[in-house]
Amino acid sequence: MDAAGPGAGDARPRARLRRGVGVAAVMVLCGVLFATTARLSSGGSIRDESSDVVGVLQERGRGIEQLTQENVDKRAEVERLRGEAAGTETAERTAQFGEAVGLSEVSGSALRVTLTDAPSSALGAIPGTEPNDLVVHQQDLEAYINALWDGGAEAMMLQDQRVINGSAFRCAGNTLLLEGRVYSPPFEITVIGPVEEMAAALDQAPGVAVYREWVDHVGLGEKVETLEETTLPAFEGSLTIDAAVIR
Repeated sequence: MDAAGPGAGDARPRARLRRGVGVAAVMVLCGVLFATTARLSSGGSIRDESSDVVGVLQERGRGIEQLTQENVDKRAEVERLRGEAAGTETAERTAQFGEAVGLSEVSGSALRVTLTDAPSSALGAIPGTEPNDLVVHQQDLEAYINALWDGGAEAMMLQDQRVINGSAFRCAGNTLLLEGRVYSPPFEITVIGPVEEMAAALDQAPGVAVYREWVDHVGLGEKVETLEETTLPAFEGSLTIDAAVIR
């Protein structure tokens, strides 16, 4: 057996000690990691299905539909009680104001504008085309809606919901968010009012002209129809103002 040099007798125990300290440190860190993971996931899987944005929006949409129906039922009950308590003159004035702000259905001649995304095949067929060019954007919808109001629209419906002064919508990707509900294209705007004046307002609106250039360039969809007699439903959303900003 070879002779060991000075200090060789305690070299092996020190190596074992360092290895033991390293293992202990790793175990402590693992314990902290497991505890943190459990706390973040509340004892469940971190990849929970609720992290799916589409699923969350759809779930919220179902909840809002239920709340909207409850709101409609309660509003009808309030109107019934108000009619019983008030005289004929008061009831007529209430109905008049309700119609002005969109709380009653409206019938008449109308225009229906339908906007759709361009086909994905345009990406390879048209040089320089990007995916963003094929989508109906929020500013496109706003251009049509503002032009229709300028043309004398008396009542408007976006998709299947009546919109009033103060209604707001947002586009996320190629989906539309309106009153908590999520819609995919095609997007429909239905308006009651002077048909010829509203159509002329569309032809004169700069934002509409820009959209129509892209209709010709990449194949975005636009369809404008005249409807002889159409009934738009009453507004069913909340009239409560959540926040006000002074400018």
